[in-house]
Amino acid sequence: MNSALIHNTRHDIQVCVPSLPPRAGLGLKSEHFKDVLEQRPDIGFFEVHAENYMVAGGPFHHYLGLIRADYSLSLHGVGLSIGGEGPLDSEHLRRLAVLIERYQPQSFSEHLAWSSHGPVFLNDLLPLAYDVPTLQRVCEHIDQLQNHLGRTMLLENPATYLQFQRSTLDETDFIREVIQRSGCGLLLDVNNLYVSCINHQRDPLAYLQALPLHAVGEIHLAGFAEDRDNLGDRLLIDDHGAPVDQAVWALYRQVLERIGPMATLIERDNQVPSLATLVVEADQAQALLQRARVQP
Repeated sequence: MNSALIHNTRHDIQVCVPSLPPRAGLGLKSEHFKDVLEQRPDIGFFEVHAENYMVAGGPFHHYLGLIRADYSLSLHGVGLSIGGEGPLDSEHLRRLAVLIERYQPQSFSEHLAWSSHGPVFLNDLLPLAYDVPTLQRVCEHIDQLQNHLGRTMLLENPATYLQFQRSTLDETDFIREVIQRSGCGLLLDVNNLYVSCINHQRDPLAYLQALPLHAVGEIHLAGFAEDRDNLGDRLLIDDHGAPVDQAVWALYRQVLERIGPMATLIERDNQVPSLATLVVEADQAQALLQRARVQP
């Protein structure tokens, strides 16, 4: 790693992360809108994908408005292409600002990834080369976004399946430097961490220890699918289609030992079960949060 190329250009930046309650939350799915309003589950917050609400009206806004009146809200972007080579989409930024003004979420986050090239949107979260030009570009995009929104964002660590030979920085060093330069916070996706470490034969605990954990403002937990690559090695796929794996729960406990209670989201985007089933999983996270809260 060519660490001589890394330098802090933003000494005046202090990481300021948004404030969700340090409780377990759920991703809000449209099939659960009515159940949430009828059952009023005792959870800390809901999270929605920003792109699903970038319209003026309709049933999604109707239900989210009712639910937002009673619950904290996290807004999670999946299509801004923070790591893309081109400029950020100005219309996307405008609609995002309108959405944030409308709902005043306690947290806004985006991915360390790219998903568009020119006019083409690829509907995927693609990996970056970790080098100095990419670092500068990502920081510029985050500066532009935070200035446009007038708030601090959280940057999510990625789940990846390949690495670039041209990378000169470790992923954790890259993330640390982005946070130091831009002042953004970290959305620590524990499932992504585990998936990437298994896929690239890294030590998950060593990776965790190398992250800037002081900047964590939210945690994600999710399930993965498993396959084998062409060499017969394990290949984990971040599909959000299963319950949280026991290995991810174990890693989550390690996170809480290091940083204490933190807003924690249970993600489920495929094979979505009933609201009651998801609440049981959120309760499992809540029990661990409560245990972390009473530890000396």
